Amino acid sequence: MTVSPCSAEFSVYNNGLYQFLTNNRASCIKNSYAQIASITLEIDSVDPLIIFQKLSKSNELNFYWENPSKKEAIAALDAVTKCQFAGKERFAQAEKFIKDCLSKIVTPFPLEDYHSRSVSLQGENKNRRNAENTEERDKERLVILDRDRSSFCNTNHSLSKPLFFCSFSFFETCFQQDYPFSAATIFLPKWQITRKNDRCILVANILVNADLNIEKTLEYLWQKVTAINKLKSHFLNVDDSRPEFTKKSITKPIKFKQSVLSALDSIHKGHYSKIVLADALNIRSSTPFDLFKSLNNLRQLHPNCCIFSTSNGKGQNFIGASPETLIAIRNQKLIADALAGSAARGKTPQEDAKNADCLLNSEKERHEHSLVIDFITQRLFSLGLLPQVLAPRLRQLSNIQHLWTPIIAKVPPDVHPLQIVAKLHPTPAVAGVAPDIACMEIRRYESFERGLYAAPLGWIDSQGNCEFVVGIRSALIDNNTKSSLLYAGAGIVPGSDPEKEFAEIQLKLQALLKALT
Repeated sequence: MTVSPCSAEFSVYNNGLYQFLTNNRASCIKNSYAQIASITLEIDSVDPLIIFQKLSKSNELNFYWENPSKKEAIAALDAVTKCQFAGKERFAQAEKFIKDCLSKIVTPFPLEDYHSRSVSLQGENKNRRNAENTEERDKERLVILDRDRSSFCNTNHSLSKPLFFCSFSFFETCFQQDYPFSAATIFLPKWQITRKNDRCILVANILVNADLNIEKTLEYLWQKVTAINKLKSHFLNVDDSRPEFTKKSITKPIKFKQSVLSALDSIHKGHYSKIVLADALNIRSSTPFDLFKSLNNLRQLHPNCCIFSTSNGKGQNFIGASPETLIAIRNQKLIADALAGSAARGKTPQEDAKNADCLLNSEKERHEHSLVIDFITQRLFSLGLLPQVLAPRLRQLSNIQHLWTPIIAKVPPDVHPLQIVAKLHPTPAVAGVAPDIACMEIRRYESFERGLYAAPLGWIDSQGNCEFVVGIRSALIDNNTKSSLLYAGAGIVPGSDPEKEFAEIQLKLQALLKALT
């Protein structure tokens, strides 16, 4: 077998990794199964959005996730394994898929040995460099390899575990036959780059089977690390020109207002106590939408939101800036956002304070907010959790402010995050009360497919840590047709005014429109 110098050198200096893959390939051959090797490396600090722009491909699944205020971002590229589901059991099926995948994941060294292993490898390289009088080109290569070897990091670090990325549609089945996303998509990426503050970690997930070419795999890993490290000196490449575009509401203003009046009549008759009605804005552009420019705009315009993008591998992306965390779990500690009740930000500090005061004291807005709190706490209780409701506060974003109450709870080890997601979706903040009846009415009132709008999107790791947001303030971008659908909704409760609800939706849509165009 002929082995290239780069591949051979990387294999020799990382003989532990080489042996690990060799042993696992032999095991796969003997037992006729496949495994997934998850390799974690600390790399130079690079903006994951730049990596996302340079390395993502439109014909592959990918996922981008960023919390600017927390200084954390994740780029997930391509899929080593994936699955799609629809129907009532989609959350349970997704949970089983993740558990099955986790049983196949192996890591190169015992977790506690990562640090000692990297120190040993550094020592080997130092002795070799002292013993040999290499050419300048070889010295440069050794420096790169030494940095890569020393970067094998402790997989107990929160950023270093392989993550499963998930997106679910609002309804369990999409009625629009050509809607571009499945009702549930879960995938484990081939390449996962996470940055927290200035620390950047690469997780490479490699399918190990009888056909694995270990030398080529290690060479490709080395090339990928080198290519990513070089991006630290790059800047995001965006076009500052503004394309020509046309916009058209899916629902005519008069029809939306009539729907609000009709919903208020149903509420008055006691059919339900709240419903969330949404509208969509169709944008057609003269040129393809710049996904990366839009994401960069969103993170700058909405630093207190979660910026996200998920691709279907067919040229469509669902993106947004969500202010609402459905659940976040760290070390079995859960936090969920009760987010409902809205008001515009003021143009002056005095106007802003007045709007905030009106929001905090509005009986209508506080009632809408309390419905969400009650729903979340009851659903968590039904899972055996003991939720605690923290003090209410304001969630102030760039153009809108919300009533916000965090809810916390401890999660038992036997409760999977997707069981909680299944119980909480859809919350009254995006559907209504009671949710089942409200959802049937939403189908009747809305003439477009919600799809991923107002639905859970996020990630899960092997330890039950996770973060899911509600896909609001979002848009479906289709660069095959150079079009985009922007979504926004408003909660209808007793006291709602059709004119004000319509104005609230326009306010939310304008924030998205600014980012996309």
